[in-house]
Amino acid sequence: MAFVITELCRDEKAAVCLDVCPVNCIVMKDTQYVIDPDLCIDCGACELVCPVEAIYFEDDLPSEYQSATLLARNHFRN
Repeated sequence: MAFVITELCRDEKAAVCLDVCPVNCIVMKDTQYVIDPDLCIDCGACELVCPVEAIYFEDDLPSEYQSATLLARNHFRN
């Protein structure tokens, strides 16, 4: 997985990240957007346009948001 969307994005409706993603790997799960780890090409376009600064490269993800990685992985494995 390259990028992760944290819970800072919960209930966010701007969805600018969807418009810039070249591979359409971002989907809504319940009230939060998630990135498909198998489709993400690590381009960083979503991170640059995020209005709430909720998207992080996985290696730079603050410890308080580690659950976002599991949320994405679990969502796309089902």
